Amino acid sequence: MISKNIVMSSLMKRGFSIPQKAYYGTLCINTLNNNNNNNIYKINNNSTISNNINYYFDHQHHYHHNHHQSSLSLLKRYYSVNSSNSNNEDDLIFQKLEKERQDEQQAIENQEQEDQDLDHPNLLFQQHVNDTTSSSTTIIDDDLEIKDPAIIFNTVWNKLEQKYGKENMRFPQEIILVAGAPGSGKGVNTPFISSVRGITGAPIVMSSLLDSSEAREIKSQGGMVSDSFAFQTILEELRKVKYRSGVVVDGFPRTTTQVELTNALYEKMKELRRTFFKTPLASCFPRPIFRVTVLFVEEKESVERQLKRGQITRETNIKLKEQGLPLLEERDTDCSEEAARKRYKIFRDHYPTLQTLKKHFPFSIIDASKTLDRVQQSIIREFKYQSSLELSQETYDLVQRIPLVTDITLHARVDLVTRLDDYQNRHTDLFTSVVHVIEKEFVPTIRRHSIAGSAMIRVTNSLFSSALAIDIALDVLSERGFRATVDVKTTYIPHKINPTTYEIESITQTEYQFKVDFEKPLIREEYSNITTTHMMK
Repeated sequence: MISKNIVMSSLMKRGFSIPQKAYYGTLCINTLNNNNNNNIYKINNNSTISNNINYYFDHQHHYHHNHHQSSLSLLKRYYSVNSSNSNNEDDLIFQKLEKERQDEQQAIENQEQEDQDLDHPNLLFQQHVNDTTSSSTTIIDDDLEIKDPAIIFNTVWNKLEQKYGKENMRFPQEIILVAGAPGSGKGVNTPFISSVRGITGAPIVMSSLLDSSEAREIKSQGGMVSDSFAFQTILEELRKVKYRSGVVVDGFPRTTTQVELTNALYEKMKELRRTFFKTPLASCFPRPIFRVTVLFVEEKESVERQLKRGQITRETNIKLKEQGLPLLEERDTDCSEEAARKRYKIFRDHYPTLQTLKKHFPFSIIDASKTLDRVQQSIIREFKYQSSLELSQETYDLVQRIPLVTDITLHARVDLVTRLDDYQNRHTDLFTSVVHVIEKEFVPTIRRHSIAGSAMIRVTNSLFSSALAIDIALDVLSERGFRATVDVKTTYIPHKINPTTYEIESITQTEYQFKVDFEKPLIREEYSNITTTHMMK
């Protein structure tokens, strides 16, 4: 039998780690013992054993890049050098040893992977997301789909901007968003709207853009595809040059998230207009014009039109089939009253959300239950009226130089704190003096008018001859919760008449009028009325 101590000593001298010693030591001992038992290789003393072990591991370094895959070849090489009696029986021994080693290694790797997954549960979730979305981009589980419009917009926008470049994020000047109940005639009226507005490009129909097999399956059941995919798809289409002058979009937005994405797109296009306004690319970023047109019919009319459309399609397809011509597409929702009602319910559920676009864009509702001619006459009148309300391009460009109130007030609180700290650090004496004047001259007057919720403080202190002092006073009052404004009035008081020129000489007096408003307290009558009303409820 081979001495375990001799084998382990040889392994230690060669710097093997503990796991390596356990594996290779056992492998070497078993192999050499099997050789002795089978009289394949005779070993008479420990010196011979040591020499053979050294020979085995002297050759092991040639295969150090892949110990496990080379173990079998090393042992075979050992036998081929030290024995001329190798036979098929030896190969079976080697194969058995190698199979045991592979099984053991696979078990170790599986355990390590399980431990890693437990330590990083997010990896499992991410893999689940990847598996879910790898076969389909359009169908996403509701529990996994991102619903936040800001995240969706930034993700999609940054992806496209990185792909095309910011200067190539160009979109149509006029985008007309057409929505409507099923069977309201969008397919007929969207080309008509294009002609009314002088738009040459064909309408963008979202149902055609989202025409994958997975999306068709969802739509046939009355569902809709993910907002993220729909938004990216429409942006990619809107970038095309053929739509630069304008485009009609049929079927977008439909969901709450898509409405928010539409608002964000409009604001982003205005931002691009401001960014490139004074550059050679200014003409590539015109003022965006968004319009919303909703074709509306009641549920009963919608269902009847859908079913009638399905009947006409089936009858037409019979004739086409007889003539060997391509068939028309038959919608599942046009064949089932239940599916038709479900489709209308989706429109009805999202209609209140669609109406929120009124706050941002010209919005018109067209009664589509009338005859086609009357519906189209209504469309013409509505667009003429909307155009009369719009600013010209020149007027818009001039007015946009004035910032929006939201741009000014967005970071007002942060800016206020920054300014106050700056006053304290850089203008300490002036800041202290202004606070002292407010405390001694402003506060008593404010207390006197506390019930009124408004006070007028008139001061002639020369301290406020500095514009910075006035700014400090307004900021301090704002920080304390007051709404303050200031008016500077200059008065000329006659002092004397010049005896030589007879001119009246005057003394100039400057008065600083601070109007301070604040929330007034409840007085007895108001409090009594509120209490009585509450008790009646």
